[in-house]
Amino acid sequence: MAMLTETGATQRPKREKLFAALNKSSRWLDILGFGWIVPLLKMAAGDSPREQMVVLRESLFVPLIGIALFLVAWGVLAPRVTTSLGAIPGPVQVWEQAESLAQDYAAARQRQADFYTRQSERNEAFIAQGEPDRVRHHDYTGQPTYLDQILTSLKTVGLGFLIATFIAVPVGIASGLSRTVNGALNPLIQIFKPVSPLAWLPIVTMIVSAVYVDASEALPKSLVISAVTVTLCSLWPTLINTAMGVASIDKDLMNVGKVLQLSTFTTIRKLVLPSALPLIFTGLRLSLSVGWMVLIAAEMLAQNPGLGKFVWDEFQNGSSNSLARIMVAVLTIGVIGFALDRIMFALQTAFTFQANR
Repeated sequence: MAMLTETGATQRPKREKLFAALNKSSRWLDILGFGWIVPLLKMAAGDSPREQMVVLRESLFVPLIGIALFLVAWGVLAPRVTTSLGAIPGPVQVWEQAESLAQDYAAARQRQADFYTRQSERNEAFIAQGEPDRVRHHDYTGQPTYLDQILTSLKTVGLGFLIATFIAVPVGIASGLSRTVNGALNPLIQIFKPVSPLAWLPIVTMIVSAVYVDASEALPKSLVISAVTVTLCSLWPTLINTAMGVASIDKDLMNVGKVLQLSTFTTIRKLVLPSALPLIFTGLRLSLSVGWMVLIAAEMLAQNPGLGKFVWDEFQNGSSNSLARIMVAVLTIGVIGFALDRIMFALQTAFTFQANR
């Protein structure tokens, strides 16, 4: 009996440490959208199944029921709507096209590998024949696959988002610190903030075409046009939230900086940014969401390879599978948008005091 008691006393601290680690990780799993894993781990560790099932129901079962009801309604109602491309595809047809796109990607990678294999064999044969001057190295120029277009869209929105951040954060800090700067910028912000990307795109196209003459392969002109359009539409949330965050800093804190005779740069680095960071990250999350939405329209019109161009090409194609492929793209856009927001929220939690409280 004494041995059993001693064993239980030894295992109790281990369980407490385990539950403490699970509670600590639960915040990050919730942020990333995987909070339902925690109750499963706690039940596996020996916690009360009844309590954890309540948590699991709210975090997993209820969302799954909502998704299941949506899929059932989609599958029942979709075939009843007929368009010029045929009936609206249901979940099964959309999944089949998703598998088809995955197979197309695998086939394209195989063709690329075969191309470079043949090229290497041909060059080796020329060298063996004593004709090294006939050796040539060419890049594979096949059509971009669906995954390639996803990566292009992410690259475009990332470039546009970075440009918007580098512009909006400094301007927002200046606007928050100075009433004069804020008064000068506020009318311009209110005028340009509601402008649609469809209105910006022709102007951006003409300016980029005139300025960016020697386009590089890494940054094609069409990609730059889409990225700048994303910048012009997505910088406003970050700018406004940064200005609000800086303007709302405790005046006593700023007065302390004046008493200590801190330089402007030190004041911004030590006092302004730490206090305004939560609102700045809120603006960054909003800007990234806006940029991702704007990107699709920009890629359609700029004909930059990406999800927007994929949707437009499938619409123009008009085949029996086009509508299902467009819906695959719509779901992809939604999932990536959710993932980008979760990543930004995780960064906000990691770098701001307010999110960690």
